[in-house]
Amino acid sequence: LNAMAVEDYRNNHWPNLEKAIDRLLIQNPTDHISVSYAQIYSYVYKCVCQQHSELLYADLTLKITNHLQQVSTHLQASPPEDFIENFNVALTQYTASLQCIVPVFMYLNKFYIESKLNRDLREDLMKLFADHVAEIHVNTLMPLLIKAHSMPFQVQPSTMASVVKGLHSLRPDWAQLAPALFSGFIPQINPPAVESLLPDYAAHDQKLQLELYMNGFPRGDQSRKRASEDS
Repeated sequence: LNAMAVEDYRNNHWPNLEKAIDRLLIQNPTDHISVSYAQIYSYVYKCVCQQHSELLYADLTLKITNHLQQVSTHLQASPPEDFIENFNVALTQYTASLQCIVPVFMYLNKFYIESKLNRDLREDLMKLFADHVAEIHVNTLMPLLIKAHSMPFQVQPSTMASVVKGLHSLRPDWAQLAPALFSGFIPQINPPAVESLLPDYAAHDQKLQLELYMNGFPRGDQSRKRASEDS
């Protein structure tokens, strides 16, 4: 590309896209940020047509990498009791941001990332989260998840499910770090049941029921039992 074309990209196209990306990355899922998606889409289209795809992809991934490094630093400061929840917020917010970012970069994905790199934009951006956030903190996160899983309702079940499923989608191999934990949320993590171990499975279920009972959860449907006794 000639210097004039690159200067035009640097002075006009990328600054506008960068501002939009900034706003999309820091939004909360419930926020309604005034961003002109049509305008972003138009900038991306012009960049691709003017053969700035390689520059645009490099700038986009660098921008998001820098953002994720800040997210990781913020998580580093989280106290242990808030770590699972804060990780879930970070992952949920980032995933929501990609639901806006990926569609407006459709032309870049189709005509450069898929056709030239044989990859997919969303997968690349999720890999950035895995590399720069999840992998940095997985050794802190996993023991906290295992402990929370052994103490029902210490962490909201929906949060536990979101984090465990999120980790599995980022790196399925992480399930091997805690198979018992992941098998509670992801089908077919554990090997098939073995008939000779059925007594062990039953003993495990009884132990879980006892733990729930000791934490104030009744055994079975007590209302039906009382109804039948009253009659």
